[in-house]
Amino acid sequence: MGLKQSISNIGSYSALMYRVFSAPDRMRMFFREYVHNLYNLGVASLPIVFIIAFFLGAVVISQIQYNIIEPWMPGFTVGYAVREMVLLEFSSTVMCLILAGKIGSHIASEIGTMRITQQIDALDSLGINSANFLIFPKITAMLSMMPFLVIFSSFAGFVGAYIVCDLFNMVSISELNYGMRYHFIPWHFWTAIIKSLFYAFIITSIPAYYGYSVKGGSQDVGLSSTKAVVTSSILILVADLVLTSLMMS
Repeated sequence: MGLKQSISNIGSYSALMYRVFSAPDRMRMFFREYVHNLYNLGVASLPIVFIIAFFLGAVVISQIQYNIIEPWMPGFTVGYAVREMVLLEFSSTVMCLILAGKIGSHIASEIGTMRITQQIDALDSLGINSANFLIFPKITAMLSMMPFLVIFSSFAGFVGAYIVCDLFNMVSISELNYGMRYHFIPWHFWTAIIKSLFYAFIITSIPAYYGYSVKGGSQDVGLSSTKAVVTSSILILVADLVLTSLMMS
């Protein structure tokens, strides 16, 4: 039964995405929704992204200094390790796992509420492609904002690392600066950006599918939000494993 349900969900999801990625009926309405979602999904997420990334950077440098620094090891190793961990994982994967909870639950509950209140049925009865109208602007807006969120997250993580390093006198700022620049590989930065685009699609499309497919009442909307967050998080981790293996090999 579980396998049949999974196959059915994949088929329903694919059919929904086919409807989503069609030409918008009215570009003016699409652009208005796109701008609205740029703020609602992207800009509104900046505070939580900054807080999480800042403290992750602070915790990472503390853990590295405590666990790997020895008298024989150069101090710049701390900066090098922080840079690699923040760029390769924390600024993209961990940040997107948090956003899957915030954004995913919001999208699933918003679209699910529209489904049970028959607003989606009303759009369909007017000849509007409701899937395209409701979901496509969210996906495109998140794809547009995600690279900026990754850059902002990396910056916040580095700020947290610098402040903690300075407050607790772990290593000198000059050594931390040298470690941050040491043997920098630009491809690592682009790896984080590319992975985040896949995550952005997962964060928006999966919750949109669960919300769009809701049947029942308000309790089912809450259940669909939970399923959306759990499924999105699992798929992000799977995508992280696959993409890292492909791009870092």
